[in-house]
Amino acid sequence: MSDSPDERRYHVDGELVPAEEATVNVRDRGFMYGDGAFETLRAYGGEVLAWDAHADRLERTCERLGFARAIPPRDDLRDRIAETLAANDLADAYVKLSISRGVQAGKLTPDPAVDPTIVVMVDSLPRGGIDGDPVWDSPATVRTAETRKIPDDALPAAVKTHNYLNGILARLELQQGIDGDPADEALLFDTDEYLAEGATSNVFFVAGGVLYTPTADQSILPGVTRSMVLDLAREEGLPVETGRYEREELLGADEAFLTNTTWELRPIEAVDGESIGAGPVTRLLARLYDRRVERSCYE
Repeated sequence: MSDSPDERRYHVDGELVPAEEATVNVRDRGFMYGDGAFETLRAYGGEVLAWDAHADRLERTCERLGFARAIPPRDDLRDRIAETLAANDLADAYVKLSISRGVQAGKLTPDPAVDPTIVVMVDSLPRGGIDGDPVWDSPATVRTAETRKIPDDALPAAVKTHNYLNGILARLELQQGIDGDPADEALLFDTDEYLAEGATSNVFFVAGGVLYTPTADQSILPGVTRSMVLDLAREEGLPVETGRYEREELLGADEAFLTNTTWELRPIEAVDGESIGAGPVTRLLARLYDRRVERSCYE
């Protein structure tokens, strides 16, 4: 199978179709209103990492959107992912599973009857980890965004919907760059000026041997990788604290890193031009994460 996206086959509403035929109706509510849920997943050796955690969050999102009863069982969804990976001869891959409310009349109020649109897309993503190089090109340069995280009481932060405008606006700020040097990730703060998350990542920092990350009580999306890293740290006996932190606390950290499904753990080289970098805790957690992948997907 070619690595060209144009030669991929995607799963659309129960059928594997060539990429150029993988389309959705213009009246689909995911397209019209962002009325849908999605999960970004990683496959290692043909196995999806942390599938149950992703499926749990997907179901919570669909429940919050009011159409959870219309989506197929998680085993059915997992089979669609496996079929898509096999059709593209991929073992180590990026996977995106999207479920929208489907095609309905063009009005804002949803109809009670739901026929969801379900799409699985995949692309090659080499493992990195124990036997390879990291999937990211270099440690991340980060810039704080003027865009603020939408409060949870305005748009539920813990659900992963098609509406990613908040993160898009923050990422657009990066294109302006600083002295012509754009950053890799935008860092958002909440409306109370506390550190929240990256546009597509969660943030951790280490100070005095303690691992810190913003609390899930804030307006953040608690990432699956974030949860795995917290579990690994606690299992290792590392001191962990979640709370509300100001920018200066991050800038004064000994080390810092970002997490998401694609990057796994990516060290932060600098924030707003001020160096931070990796360190022994970041490297330890990265090794523990690699071992978790090994146990979960290869044994």
